[in-house]
Amino acid sequence: MDLAGFQQTMARTYEARDRQRGPDATFRWLTEEVGELARAIRTGDRPNLELEFSDVLAWVVSLANLFEVDLARAAGRYAAGCPKCGASPCVCPM
Repeated sequence: MDLAGFQQTMARTYEARDRQRGPDATFRWLTEEVGELARAIRTGDRPNLELEFSDVLAWVVSLANLFEVDLARAAGRYAAGCPKCGASPCVCPM
């Protein structure tokens, strides 16, 4: 599934519920999922990583839908490489 398709699927599946919850509560859900991902990374819970990455991605998409941000278009700023230095791989100072 491409990013635009995923965003459309998330809108069909959850947008009404996300709108009812509102952006602030949706953002709090996202931060909770980022915490769960951090825990899986920190503890080396490899089997749980895919699940947590998918949850973080889903909540980012839900939040983007609430703000009517086209994520495929937004991600386009990385299409040619680093948006700061323009190189791929990035050659910006660390």
